[in-house]
Amino acid sequence: MKRKVCVLLAGLVLLAATLAVVRQAGATLGGSADSVATDRKALSAVRRATTVQPGYTVQEITSDATKVREYVSPGGVVFAIAWNGLMHPDLTTLLGSYVAEYKQALENTPRQMGRRRSEVRGSRVVVEKWGHMRNLQGRAYVPALVPPGVSLDEIK
Repeated sequence: MKRKVCVLLAGLVLLAATLAVVRQAGATLGGSADSVATDRKALSAVRRATTVQPGYTVQEITSDATKVREYVSPGGVVFAIAWNGLMHPDLTTLLGSYVAEYKQALENTPRQMGRRRSEVRGSRVVVEKWGHMRNLQGRAYVPALVPPGVSLDEIK
């Protein structure tokens, strides 16, 4: 009897943990502007600035190692993320529901030795990384969500 109760409790704990991860992953890229707060907590960062540009808003969060900028459309959807710092941020958190597609595309992208820039293109998401030690940079965006009139050169 005790064993059945332990198995049941373990199953409930696993289910709760799974739901928590899924809920967190649903935010961020492609999520609402409210997801910036979730990202801030996940990255142990502080909110630094909000900048309004024609066609979008940039919300910046900073941790000890990385500065992340999340680009939000007028409709309140995060369409792009850019970062720079000592290390690349945890993309599992930032890519949200696009993380599985990114990982699959990463596996299918051949590695090029000696290159400091990489680009991974999925069917819906693009992730670019570049830089060198102590100055790592990158960006991720969903081309279908980029507002009309916004250039990809603005995502930096």
